[in-house]
Amino acid sequence: MSVTILGIESSCDDTSASVVDSGILLSLRIANQIVHREYGGVVPELASRAHHQNIIPVVDAALKDAAINLEDITAIAYTRGPGLMGALLVGSSFAKGLSMALNRPLIDINHLHAHILSVFIRTGAQGKSCPGFPFLCLLVSGGHTQLVIMKDHLNMEIIGETIDDAAGEAFDKCAKVMGLPYPGGPLIDKYANEGDPEAFRFQKANLKGLNFSFSGLKTSFLYFLRDRLKDNKEFVQQHLPDLCASVQYAIIESLMIKLKLAVKTTGIHEIAVVGGVSANSGLRKAVEQLSTAMHLKMYIPEARFATDNAAMIAVTGYYKYLNGQISQYNVSPAARYTRL
Repeated sequence: MSVTILGIESSCDDTSASVVDSGILLSLRIANQIVHREYGGVVPELASRAHHQNIIPVVDAALKDAAINLEDITAIAYTRGPGLMGALLVGSSFAKGLSMALNRPLIDINHLHAHILSVFIRTGAQGKSCPGFPFLCLLVSGGHTQLVIMKDHLNMEIIGETIDDAAGEAFDKCAKVMGLPYPGGPLIDKYANEGDPEAFRFQKANLKGLNFSFSGLKTSFLYFLRDRLKDNKEFVQQHLPDLCASVQYAIIESLMIKLKLAVKTTGIHEIAVVGGVSANSGLRKAVEQLSTAMHLKMYIPEARFATDNAAMIAVTGYYKYLNGQISQYNVSPAARYTRL
């Protein structure tokens, strides 16, 4: 029997809706919010207002793209958290109201869990190559950096995580220091392609075990620029590609060191790299090189599935529905909801 899931994502500044039928993607719509660029970061109140404006048109477009009606939906999956509380409230309230109106089951989704299951998004009936269980996952996003062992679609264990800043935060904060507009991470990736990754060296954490730390690298970069700008106010403009390449190399090398250690520690040779930062071209190249050197099976979602999107919410909802994990209406959004 066909299982059709409507997914709704509203954790930050992207309003997204998607329809998945028995695990196969039928549609995906995303409305971006450009209003935040002039403020250098996401403004929570503006984000929630934009979600209010976007959510009905986005859901309507996703249903039309999928060529289905509301009555064809089996269940509705939505992002419970983590994320911005105001943004989460818009998505969860809409999902609950639609669930009640249609008398369809409601499924709350952990945004981080959904990022991990983005490697299971299928775009055709023939499917695609997906990781087997167990597999090791490096989750790298704007707010989180974790190493997770996936034992099945719904059973996982966190074996490492950042103790301070996430890798995505390091990218964005270093970009801001250089005067690059928001979002800065993609711009660092763009300029890095023109620079020398060994032009400058920045401090990297030397933590034991599988945890990450990026605050020291960020501080090292900040002090480096402060000292150079004292002597040359045009230093950033004159060395922008090399600065971007060097800081990107430092962040990616920190990730690869821990991922390599995790492979050796767990003995798992099927690896997934997910989250918004997985769209970074430098990280993708480093992952490919590591995969070749260590004979790993590597899985990275398409760029459109790496950043925040409702397809990953709908796919996760599909697997939770099959397992009978239905949500209650009294479940509240949680800004710091990190339990996987």
